[in-house]
Amino acid sequence: MNKEIADEIFISGYAKLPENITASNLYKVIAIGLLVETKTGMIKKSECTLATSVSRNFFAELLNGSNINEANEIIHIIETSYFGSAKKSLQAAISNCKKKYDEIKIHIK
Repeated sequence: MNKEIADEIFISGYAKLPENITASNLYKVIAIGLLVETKTGMIKKSECTLATSVSRNFFAELLNGSNINEANEIIHIIETSYFGSAKKSLQAAISNCKKKYDEIKIHIK
């Protein structure tokens, strides 16, 4: 049974961080949050718990305006442009967000 879903939804994804990086001293996992247009998958805003403002801004610029339906492309861009130690964690967190979005899409009218 379909239920009504808001026009914009918040999705979060988490992944374990490597133990030898600064962010892992602050957090045990990386968290990303996405504000997504429900029907289109367009990412309007994004945020993550990386340790430095440069890395958080890089991540936001990469994701804002992209589409969660193109998660594989986002993961590829992270692979080719992000060379911080949290690369695999970011990619896993994006994959988790995509899985959540796909579960929510089932309920969209």
